[in-house]
Amino acid sequence: MKWGVVIALVAGLVAAVWLVWAIGFAAVLDAVARAGIGGLALLCLYALAVFVILTAAWIFLLPPAERHDVRDFYLARLVRDSIAEISPFSPVGGMVAAARLMILRGMNTGYAAASVAADATTEAMAQVAFLAFGIALGVAHFRDLDSAGPLTEAMVATLLLAIPGIAALILLQKKGADLAERIALKFFPQMKSGTSFRDAIHDLYDAPSRLASSAALHLLAWIGAGGGTFIAFRLVGADISLADALALEALLCTLRSIAAFVPAALGVQEAGYAMLAPLFGLPAEMGLAVSLLKRAREIVVGIPALLYWQSVEGRAALRVAERSHD
Repeated sequence: MKWGVVIALVAGLVAAVWLVWAIGFAAVLDAVARAGIGGLALLCLYALAVFVILTAAWIFLLPPAERHDVRDFYLARLVRDSIAEISPFSPVGGMVAAARLMILRGMNTGYAAASVAADATTEAMAQVAFLAFGIALGVAHFRDLDSAGPLTEAMVATLLLAIPGIAALILLQKKGADLAERIALKFFPQMKSGTSFRDAIHDLYDAPSRLASSAALHLLAWIGAGGGTFIAFRLVGADISLADALALEALLCTLRSIAAFVPAALGVQEAGYAMLAPLFGLPAEMGLAVSLLKRAREIVVGIPALLYWQSVEGRAALRVAERSHD
């Protein structure tokens, strides 16, 4: 890992520990204990259900001929997020792993790489809509709070910058397809045969109906994530409405996006929940408890996904080794 990533990871860990200490270990642990094992299991099952929507968003982006086994897409998407959430690798590492898993499962290499990139774009498009929704709900809720002013302004600025940013990303992927293909070849040498990354990315972005379907499903998944936040706050004993939970999650997701360079948003997520919870009339320790509860859910769901990823990669490596000895 690069030193910058290591420093960001350590800084995030220190920040998370300091927050728990500053707010109070006893108060935070008491809130987490209210959820219990049953509450954690409920959050895990709910998250796995949201992954069904994320899987559908990826599949609907593809032409019918490239829609392989749904289970493979589901597991690859689960691995992609697990790498981003509980490993020191960046989200890009998760995207590469997801594409490689689909290639190992027989998917066309060009479409596997291009679809992961395009899916991340439609997810970002949906996040902009979710952020706009969250800002509208949040401003209506705490417009009279002086402390919320700078935060609201920052979120509005992020929203305004995100729209041209996504447009530029799509343009870059299409116009810079040749460069992107050369980069992709380093990860996927199999791309030398079959559909090229360039052809696949143009095919995906030249299908407005499929893009719209993928973005709509991603928006539904973002709303689903807000529903998970609502459940988590209820489990720790917080009295929060579904609308407020959606607004809080939208603002928190934006903070995580801004600090994307921090592995797993460690410290950023904890600070975000602790800072945002009081704006919705909740104590900071409950916000921090929700963050820790979500971390536990990510570990419970993510570790089996990473083990699956390693088992698939291990079997592939063994097959290559066997062929080299023949």
